[in-house]
Amino acid sequence: MELQGQNGLLATFREPWRTRGGVAYAVAGALIGFYTLLYFRDHLGVAGGALDPEAWAAALGLRSRWLLYGALYSLAMIGGAAYYLRRHGNARYNRWRIGVNVGVQVVLAFTLPLVMPYFFTGDPGQFWKYEYYFSYFWPLDWYKLHPGSLQNVPVVFAIYSIVGALVAAPLLAYFYGKRWYCSWVCGCGGLANTFGDPWRHLTSTSTRSWRFEKRAVHTIMFLAIASTLLLFLDHLVGDRNATFHRLIDGGQWWSMKSLYGYVVGAILAGVIGTGLYPLLGPRVWCRNFCPMAALLGLFQKLGRFRITVKPDMCISCGNCTTYCEMGIDVRSYAQSNESFTRAACVGCGMCAHVCPRGVLKLENAPKLQADKKRTGLPVVNL
Repeated sequence: MELQGQNGLLATFREPWRTRGGVAYAVAGALIGFYTLLYFRDHLGVAGGALDPEAWAAALGLRSRWLLYGALYSLAMIGGAAYYLRRHGNARYNRWRIGVNVGVQVVLAFTLPLVMPYFFTGDPGQFWKYEYYFSYFWPLDWYKLHPGSLQNVPVVFAIYSIVGALVAAPLLAYFYGKRWYCSWVCGCGGLANTFGDPWRHLTSTSTRSWRFEKRAVHTIMFLAIASTLLLFLDHLVGDRNATFHRLIDGGQWWSMKSLYGYVVGAILAGVIGTGLYPLLGPRVWCRNFCPMAALLGLFQKLGRFRITVKPDMCISCGNCTTYCEMGIDVRSYAQSNESFTRAACVGCGMCAHVCPRGVLKLENAPKLQADKKRTGLPVVNL
């Protein structure tokens, strides 16, 4: 990383709202309350009342609470981006990454879903069965590859969903690491990069947290894949087996689809994943539960992305580990002169940015490089 920067690091542990103090708990409570109202509005009996997100959306002239959420999400990212760039905008990588993050959110995740229905004549409800979000792919947007979803959008969008999830995303992760998505495109990662940046140092680096991360994130990935396959199976046999259809896709009974949506989509991604930013760091969802992060991480381990270490340069200051939002003990690799590839790494570049000696560098290159052979520098894959 060019233009190494230490801007604002000294204030990290001096501001009470950034150190699990009373203000941090209050912010976490407000975030959890908002996400609870947003996702469980229909179960809380607030419809039509002062606490109804749909009423808030209508008052602002928006079609639904989800567009209201998109607007608030965009504002949070814009404000967080200004905060982040004020502290770390002296690096070109940071400026481009955050700029793309905010642009993708504002254009692809808010503006296009907002205006798309107005480009078509007739009843847009008959053409758009749901608002299409171009920046989200399966398995993060778990329902996007369901046959019903693919049938309810134009063919070009169905092709985009399939090719994006099954071809483009894995290939890009192989060549550039998961950072192309998790730190540049994804809205969840974008919010963590910007609004969540003040709390990045709270991410645990303990061995226990790493073990939990590996178990949890791959379990959710397996559930996302298995659930998608069950939805396809239901699409094929559901009409001939009403009981199986109700169990998988809905009806008056409990269903797998609703359970996955509430537990993973609402509680883990929203209530916990964002609500606990001020207490556990900004990547609780990305690190422990996101199925796409897990899947892209597997391709990253097989691919070209790594963080390279300049031998015998580390002074063990610990900045890299402190500011790693994924809880990776980067300092241990730097001390051991080991370049490394970690499935969890989202390539945010902060470890390189805060290093006072320029020891670390984000790199995309074949594993057997001439310079690696010459220096004998090992590459660790975990």
